[in-house]
Amino acid sequence: MEPLLKGIDIVKEYDLGDVKIQALKGVSLEVFKGEFLAIVGKSGSGKSTLMHILGLLDTPTSGQLILNGTDVSKHKEKELARIRNSEIGFVFQSFNLLPRTTTLDNVILPLKYSKVPKNEWKAKATDMLKLVDLGDRLHNKSNELSGGQKQRVAIARALVNEPSIIFADEPTGNLDSRTGQEIIDLFLQLHEQGKTIILVTHDSDLAKIAKRQVVIKDGLIVEA
Repeated sequence: MEPLLKGIDIVKEYDLGDVKIQALKGVSLEVFKGEFLAIVGKSGSGKSTLMHILGLLDTPTSGQLILNGTDVSKHKEKELARIRNSEIGFVFQSFNLLPRTTTLDNVILPLKYSKVPKNEWKAKATDMLKLVDLGDRLHNKSNELSGGQKQRVAIARALVNEPSIIFADEPTGNLDSRTGQEIIDLFLQLHEQGKTIILVTHDSDLAKIAKRQVVIKDGLIVEA
């Protein structure tokens, strides 16, 4: 079976004046459809850089990135943005919601850049909010919601374009333990439904919910 996402010898370098920093030093990784994978590493390990490249938020200095059989390593930003919007969903620690905008409109936002007809936006967004148990909060503004509810909205937004992969970057980092567990349970349910999920975290305990752990240290994968 061909991997859904494949990174081959990915290197990422940053120029800081006269100093060149190598954040990734030749990373190779395969992710298969339906996997629940955790990328684990301490601050400065390179895990965020790897997520940004795998999620098409950044491009590698060298190496290849293949998504759904297409080499996207050298794509221009406009094309990467199109693929990102249709193929990848993101859930961040800080939620990244528009604060004075309704939950429904927050979830509709990615659809505005998709090929989904406008007359279908509301129904699709409503379905996603019902999926995360927020069907009764469609018209609440996001600054009226609890942290757990905000993260559920963020998950609904990540799902609305039916992406191939969902990236979850420290998704419980701003939540108390009980609410965090609710979000963990939701990701486990999504995985059982066949979603491909990549969890990015420094928390080795949180990483244990994934079915496979990839440990990164000093820009290299040391365990996969």
